[in-house]
Amino acid sequence: QVQLVESGGGLVQAGGSLRLSCAASRTIFTLNTMGWYRQAPGTQRELVASITRGGPTNYADPVKGRFTISRENAKNTVVLQMNNLKPEDTAVYYCAADYGDTLRGDYWGQGTQVTVSS
Repeated sequence: QVQLVESGGGLVQAGGSLRLSCAASRTIFTLNTMGWYRQAPGTQRELVASITRGGPTNYADPVKGRFTISRENAKNTVVLQMNNLKPEDTAVYYCAADYGDTLRGDYWGQGTQVTVSS
């Protein structure tokens, strides 16, 4: 079992930045894929970004060029740096981890709220 705990959410004005962190309760070395989903009210949860143990990353089109995902295996942490935030980025952001090659979510965090005001 792995517990994932997110931090770093909050309220920011459009154009601002936030840094989300996801801390795992044990080593993430065996978790091949980690990343972030988000869910806005009335919508389905959607993939934001993922990163594999080897380093390749994947981003949803709406966040490409603005968000950067990184993984610090030694610290058991995954970070999502979000720049040039837009009101449409407002959502609850969930950290997820998977033993496989795709981020289906063997483990989930409880989520952190990100609100971007216009």
